[in-house]
Amino acid sequence: MSVGVSGATRLAAVIGKPVRHSRSPAIHNAAYAATDLDWVFVALDVAEGQGADAVRTMPVLGIAGLNVTMPHKADAATACDDLSEDATALEVVNTVVLRRDGSLFGDSTDGQGLVRSLADAGLDVAGRTVLVLGAGGAARAAVLALARAGGDVTVAARRPEAAARAAQLADGVSNATPDAVASADFQVVVNATPLGMAGETLPVEPPGAGQWAVDLVYHPEETPFLVAAAERGARAVGGIGMLVHQAALSFEAMTGQPAPLAAMHEAARRATPSQ
Repeated sequence: MSVGVSGATRLAAVIGKPVRHSRSPAIHNAAYAATDLDWVFVALDVAEGQGADAVRTMPVLGIAGLNVTMPHKADAATACDDLSEDATALEVVNTVVLRRDGSLFGDSTDGQGLVRSLADAGLDVAGRTVLVLGAGGAARAAVLALARAGGDVTVAARRPEAAARAAQLADGVSNATPDAVASADFQVVVNATPLGMAGETLPVEPPGAGQWAVDLVYHPEETPFLVAAAERGARAVGGIGMLVHQAALSFEAMTGQPAPLAAMHEAARRATPSQ
């Protein structure tokens, strides 16, 4: 790896508003160090409404790759020349790659990141009943990926119309409101809402013995939902694994190199929320 930053160093970044809390710089820079790549990854604070403009600067400035977080995921998708199958279905991107011909390719790696993190924990959702709580961006990515992985998915959200739209992402997905479902009826329960980041509880009973509890929240690592589920005998899976795997997929798309998962996991856990 080159010492310091030089004129030959390649630049990648995450854009969002706010973005200074992102762990992406720590995760990606650890990956560059582990693979001896002369790259650097920074966080760029981009005002709401300017996400597409930021993506369009990539060929001009030679930015090799961007991760995209809220509130820019949908706007960024409109600035890409081509989209992956997942990004097309979800109409958002979290990864944009500058290709050799100067065109921009957008992908959404969140869903596949989730499936890979579950596989690490020993969970294959194929043939299992899965309840996804929430219908926002993270929930939509989860619904699509879990259904494609063979899960029998139900999406529950307080806004019935949002749940119905999420259910349309894949064949066979059902939709409901949280008060109309019972977590005991599902083998896997996924919290795809922000609830738990500040100690909140979910509007359903935690799963118990013989079930799986999955939380996409990664700070704190042990949310009230996961703690309660573990106390009832459920297998608990936190959000750090999804965070790392979606970053690994982005890293591979940007660099063309296999992701050093161990280094990325360590960096994700060591990074503070302000990084």
